[in-house]
Amino acid sequence: MAIYAIGDLEPDIDMTAFVHPQATVIGNVKIGPSSSVWPQAVLRGDYGSITVGSGSNIQDGAVVHATDDLPTVVGDLVVVGHLAHLEGCEIHDRVLIGVGSVVLHRAVVETGATVAAGAVITNGMQVPARSLAVGIPATIKDSRSDPGLIEFMAKVYIDNAARYLGALRRLD
Repeated sequence: MAIYAIGDLEPDIDMTAFVHPQATVIGNVKIGPSSSVWPQAVLRGDYGSITVGSGSNIQDGAVVHATDDLPTVVGDLVVVGHLAHLEGCEIHDRVLIGVGSVVLHRAVVETGATVAAGAVITNGMQVPARSLAVGIPATIKDSRSDPGLIEFMAKVYIDNAARYLGALRRLD
């Protein structure tokens, strides 16, 4: 597994979390209970802190980074899609970050919101609760997200991570 300290900064990974052997976790990163980090995802807490709450998933190829003055915080039951990029932002609970989307410095995505696939949330942007953010740069569509559906999708990943913890084995 590619889990690294850098100087005194060491990852803090809950014992119930799943980090795929081909994911990379470096430095000041905290991963909460029942969360998962999938192949080729990179969480690099070398300059600032990264926190992933409970039951969240960081899917294949996603990049999560922080700056020295802007932590990246991912709440509980968050779904971060394949190839997404989060940096110096705050993601509240039960949020969907779509495939290939980007959420940048000082942006806040509130509870139950969805960032659509390929959308770009620019520096300092607010995505209100239960809204949908689409496009480049993103525009907001009010009341177009379903936090219950997002929570369901997060629980699918919790179950899949448990399956991987018990059944994944390398064949060479």
